[in-house]
Amino acid sequence: MFKYIVKRLAISILILLGVSIIIYTMVRLMPTDYVDTKYASQLQSGTIKQEDIDRFKDLYGIGDTSIKGIAGGYVKWIGNLLKGDLGLSFKYEKPVGQVITENMWISFAIALVATILQFLIAIPLGISSATHQYSIRDYSVTVFTMIGLSLPTYFFAAIVIKIFSVDLGWFPSNGLISATANYSADLIGNLQKFGDIVHHLILPIFVSVLLSIGGLMRYTRTNMLEVLNADYIRTARAKGLSEKPVIYKHAFRNTMIPLVTMFAGILPSLFGGMMITEQVFGIDGIGRLAYQALRDGDIPFVMGYNMFLAILTIIGTLFSDIMYSVVDPRVTLGK
Repeated sequence: MFKYIVKRLAISILILLGVSIIIYTMVRLMPTDYVDTKYASQLQSGTIKQEDIDRFKDLYGIGDTSIKGIAGGYVKWIGNLLKGDLGLSFKYEKPVGQVITENMWISFAIALVATILQFLIAIPLGISSATHQYSIRDYSVTVFTMIGLSLPTYFFAAIVIKIFSVDLGWFPSNGLISATANYSADLIGNLQKFGDIVHHLILPIFVSVLLSIGGLMRYTRTNMLEVLNADYIRTARAKGLSEKPVIYKHAFRNTMIPLVTMFAGILPSLFGGMMITEQVFGIDGIGRLAYQALRDGDIPFVMGYNMFLAILTIIGTLFSDIMYSVVDPRVTLGK
């Protein structure tokens, strides 16, 4: 296994190098950049001239968009990265690493709670649907799954805000803390602040869970149906084993094996934030900051953020492969 991990890490370095080249090139070739976005109004009003814009671009190191200029900018960026320097964010005027570490934890909290609820809800529903195939329960779960997979995040979030925030007034529609709140620095004040934050996060988590459980339910149902039709399940039933042990002891254990592959995508989703959800609910998590940085052409932050996600994805994939060999003895790593 050690040789396999070393081999995968070596391949991962090449993958990260290729990913960084593609991302940097795409960001540099965007129609507008940070300087264009920042000084667009001044340029239209005549406050500054195009020569000033070009000079600002040279100062930021994004003036030359030729192949040679992009290649030179990438070499400089990758050199700083090897020194542990992700660069200074144009938009947030802070080191990229600092911006990421300061804002990723609220995104992590939302994603962690949503992921736990997703598994607790989707897997039992998927099993129930599979064990009651073609019943009203199965059709209901299938319809619910299709609705969850079809609704765009921004559309569903807007409906949720309209119902629960605007009409009913049960939950706040944006932010993390009430605008009029003034909490003391003692224990009681901190508990009140924490309760306020939880109150603000209920709707974002609700939206995230409902829109994500559909795919996992369908995946669980499909795997369970395949396992229930296996020969060893029919043998267990023929020997007189009751249905509950057949489903939850034998079938469910083997149904979980393919689900292990999903862990590869969980790690980046936990730390990467949810761009649309955070933007709609006005939560300053890492996802919203990444969206705003991409919109404004903040190259250092976009590069640092995407490399952060790429590293998490590779780690998650490696962890998924190792876990797959643990839960399924038939799989041997490195062969």
